[in-house]
Amino acid sequence: MSKKTKIEYESREENAFSLSTGDLMAGLLFIFILLLMGALLQVQEKAEEDEQIVQKYDQIKTQLYIDLQEEFKEDLKVWRATIDSTLCIRFQEPAMLFDNNKAVLKPLFKDILNDFFPRYIKVLNRPEYKENIVEIRIEGHTDSNGGYFHNMELSQNRTRSVLEYCFGLMTQEQIIWAKSLITANGLSSSQPILVHGVEDKSLSRRVEFRVRTNAEKHLEDIANKRTEANNE
Repeated sequence: MSKKTKIEYESREENAFSLSTGDLMAGLLFIFILLLMGALLQVQEKAEEDEQIVQKYDQIKTQLYIDLQEEFKEDLKVWRATIDSTLCIRFQEPAMLFDNNKAVLKPLFKDILNDFFPRYIKVLNRPEYKENIVEIRIEGHTDSNGGYFHNMELSQNRTRSVLEYCFGLMTQEQIIWAKSLITANGLSSSQPILVHGVEDKSLSRRVEFRVRTNAEKHLEDIANKRTEANNE
């Protein structure tokens, strides 16, 4: 073999090797792009799924607010009560609720509960809501007068009195359903009502009925999953 022929042969071998390496790199890059696209597609599908879940349970929460508003719209003013979109019904006239520093329900508050609570439970017990409620909270709040721990004991005793009275207003079937959901929570003066940045002591002395739905639970679950994924 001549020197020229030998050089040409070796050059063809080098070009063939270079071509094979280039093809391999191009193939690997293509596979990487496919894997990346698949991962991005999964992330997008999961985000869309999470959004659908949030929308579904948010719609349930919104409709429950509408139904509670409709049920009690004629009574709230008479009871000196309010309802907001967080599903909180607030009885905010202390003169109707308890005597000062006492935990015994006043007769007027009993009359209000006699009218309010059976209708309240009836709405919550509807099929479209029943399985989506994870907690029914009765909360007692005081103003900041007096010691914090004294007010904690007072607010706990008051919510227990409300809970015990409300249990007497439910059917046995409703009690079986509600027992695992309903709680009494005395919060002392930890959540005062502020007006222009100043505590309104009268409004702070109140009893609230709150509903926690699956919307909050699913939002928490989604947030936790995203946090775990970001930490991986």
